[in-house]
Order: sequence, then structure tokens, then C-alpha cells
Amino acid sequence: MPLRIDHSTATGTFSLDGETHEVENNIWVIGTDDQCVVIDAPHDIDAVKKVVDGREVLALLLTHAHDDHVRFAPELAQELEAAMLLHPDDEEVWKLTHGDLEWDEDLQEGSTFTLDDTEIFTLHTPGHSPGSVCFYIPSQNVLFSGDTLFEGGPGATGRSFSSREQIEETIQRRLFTLPRETTVNTGHGPSTTIGAEIDAAKKDGWLKDD
Repeated sequence: MPLRIDHSTATGTFSLDGETHEVENNIWVIGTDDQCVVIDAPHDIDAVKKVVDGREVLALLLTHAHDDHVRFAPELAQELEAAMLLHPDDEEVWKLTHGDLEWDEDLQEGSTFTLDDTEIFTLHTPGHSPGSVCFYIPSQNVLFSGDTLFEGGPGATGRSFSSREQIEETIQRRLFTLPRETTVNTGHGPSTTIGAEIDAAKKDGWLKDD
């Protein structure tokens, strides 16, 4: 059964360090006609459920614990009867939104999920937050980058729990080693490719030519 990648958007707020901003998040659902996994839980439960469209949800895969990605995760997980998975290095970020409520299972570097015959691999990509992860599907040449990599460069740093130096090192070591043609589906905004972002990083001066 062919793999489907379904997409929508939802609008809400992101709050951290005493500031609140309006943001539009991408909704990504990966699966077949019968089963799927959901990436993050942005803003609008009904919008996510519309993309799921009645399929069995095997997991709710959280790219990181900023509130625009996880605020509705417990309620969405309950409605979809799916486990919430998060990298444990984002525990302190998670607690800012959910206190002592725990997610269901830990994500780790190399955690793998199988949909039909398609494998989804977890890459630990700290920098935007300590437990940020991306999800990579080699057979489809596609990466779901959360807020680690966008069209035009790395995700935001300069806030609590983030590091510009670390995110640049992470992207160079973990993402820029993927094939240049790999599609990058981001947490906000348009998709891009690994090749385009390598070129942009060199132009911006933080990635040096070999």
C-alpha cells in the first residue's frame, strides 16, 4: 500500500520567556489508507483529526516540547487513542506546559516506526531545544524537521533551552549528510530540500565549503 503524506495548517500562539506570538504550524500525517502517525499536536484538535480522517493512529510523534507543538497533545492523544512520544531531553520544556503530567513513551536516537513496509527513523537534533528530533524516511527521501531546519536556515535560538552553536553543529552533522534531494517538511512555513539549505548555509557564512 503506497505511503501517504497528508498536510494541513493550524494557527494559534507560541509562548516562552514571557513573550507570546501568533504562529501558523504545519500539520503532518504520515501513513497508508488504514494507519498513520501524527507529527506534533498544533493548536486545533479538530484540524488534526480531519487530516487523520478516521484512520488508526499508531503514535503521536512530538518533534519537541514547545507549547505550540504540544499544548493539545494529551487531549489529542486521548481522542486518537494513541501514545505521546517525546525525547526525554525536553522534559523541562514539557513541564512548562504540562507540569508533572508525563508523556507516554520516550523517543531516542534511532527509534524506528514501521508503516506497512516503510520505516521512519528518529534523529536526535538538539539546538532549538535539548530534545528536538527529526523524522527521516529514507525510502521516500523525506525529512520532517520540526523546528530544527526551515527554508532559509536553522530554527530559532536565543530563547531558554536553545543554542545557536549547537543547532548549527547538529544540522551540519545530522541533516546535511542526507542526500541533497531530500525534501524537508518543516514545522512552520514552506518545505525545502537539504541541497537548498546547504547552499543557503554557505551563502550565509555559517557552513564552510569543504
